[in-house]
Amino acid sequence: MNHAPQPTQANGKSGQHPLRPDVESFYHLAHGGFEGKACQGTACFAARHLNPPRWAEAMENNPRVYCLGECFAAPAKGQTKPRPPVKVCSREGIVLGRIAKGGARTLAAYQAQGGYAALAKALAQPPEAILTAVDKSNLRGRGGAGFPTGRKWRSVASQPAGLKYVVANADEGDSGAYIDRYLMEDDPHSLIEGMILAAYAVGAAKGYIYVRAEYPLADTVLRTALADAQAAGWLGARVGGTAFSFELEVYSGHGSYVCGEETSLLRSIEGNRPEVMARPPYPTERGLFGRPTLLNNVETLVNIPWIVTHGAEAYAAIGFSKSRGTKVLSLNSLFNRPGLYEVEFGVTVRHIVEELGGGLRKGGKLKGVIIGGPIIGMIPPHLLDTPLGFEELAAIGAGVGHGGVVAFDEHTSIPDLVEHVFSFGAYESCGKCTPCRSGSGRIEEIFTHALAGDATKADLQECRDLVTALKLASLCGHGTGLARFAESILRYYPTEIEPCFK
Repeated sequence: MNHAPQPTQANGKSGQHPLRPDVESFYHLAHGGFEGKACQGTACFAARHLNPPRWAEAMENNPRVYCLGECFAAPAKGQTKPRPPVKVCSREGIVLGRIAKGGARTLAAYQAQGGYAALAKALAQPPEAILTAVDKSNLRGRGGAGFPTGRKWRSVASQPAGLKYVVANADEGDSGAYIDRYLMEDDPHSLIEGMILAAYAVGAAKGYIYVRAEYPLADTVLRTALADAQAAGWLGARVGGTAFSFELEVYSGHGSYVCGEETSLLRSIEGNRPEVMARPPYPTERGLFGRPTLLNNVETLVNIPWIVTHGAEAYAAIGFSKSRGTKVLSLNSLFNRPGLYEVEFGVTVRHIVEELGGGLRKGGKLKGVIIGGPIIGMIPPHLLDTPLGFEELAAIGAGVGHGGVVAFDEHTSIPDLVEHVFSFGAYESCGKCTPCRSGSGRIEEIFTHALAGDATKADLQECRDLVTALKLASLCGHGTGLARFAESILRYYPTEIEPCFK
């Protein structure tokens, strides 16, 4: 099978190409423009009372600016470059170990802490050994879906010989999440090594790191790290002196939340309008340029060198139930101790809120918490003893998601939150499927009327019907996630919702 032409160089960035007019019109901020702009993402919405003038400034932005990766300093303003506190709270600092010690931005610093030793070890073994290790580790995707990583890798590896791709999803746009940003900025070679290991295991010759437009420093740091890795012989022809070759480059995003969805992201790299595609076929069979493609998020890939070095059994021994290993959490600014925390699966949400986060600022009363949102279920206070685990949180209508933890206090009314989330959902919808394109905007409209005292019981029923349509008929997690959020609100906060409808 022939594949489409790959992106050509433009604007001084390898792998970039000028956007066609019909493609450029899809993006809200196709050419950047985030510097100095205030954010109106959900973490900033939750903290708007901490800096009302900045929130007012954010609400005036047109086009809107969502989620700058500074949720620990929310309400945030673009690229003020603060650094979050970082703490390893697990037996092993699998993901944050180097960052907690000050980071390893350079190749020399990374190698001084054992960097690329896992790759050297892997290259002396057949690819099957790496696939087996990932399988037995029970690692699951850290991007939100929690799909078994080994199963996805084997799906790509089992495809017929030929050109295959590995893609890192670094389009971290979930409100409250700033994990991948600091992994890329402060430990870039851990991602690069993880991607080379993945490529060797599945037989890929080419890779891309899709970095969201709102992370310009991460983009710059990664490009430097890639050049250094290539100069050292870890990328390009004959990786590590072996017959294996792998090319890797950065692709800069153009500003779209939905590009965090895998098919949308791949179409963006191809230079097409990044609308979500129906599946099957899945990207593992027919992905980038029609070729088999392995797509993992940054944190997932950063786990791989540790697994190769220490063994699958050691990794699987960490964690809880069907959720093995560690998970990085990023806490928003409503906590007394916001920042990045690496924990073992199995700690309770209460432990995260009260022990790690130290409760809420100024003695605020917790109204609820979203992990991996905003398009995921809300956790009410009476369910804080739920363990952090994929199945355990799903059972209460919530989820691990990407790991951004956003707390809400008494300054946020639930109807206001619903209007905010569906306004975001409607604005960022790719428009491909009717439930998401039309339904999310209609729910926003219903709650706008409800907040003005101009909504009826019939409107609430319409809202419930639209949520069902979003859940059952949306093409991707954007629509189904909005439904999940709404279901949790209707289930756990009826006393705040129902009085708004007369």
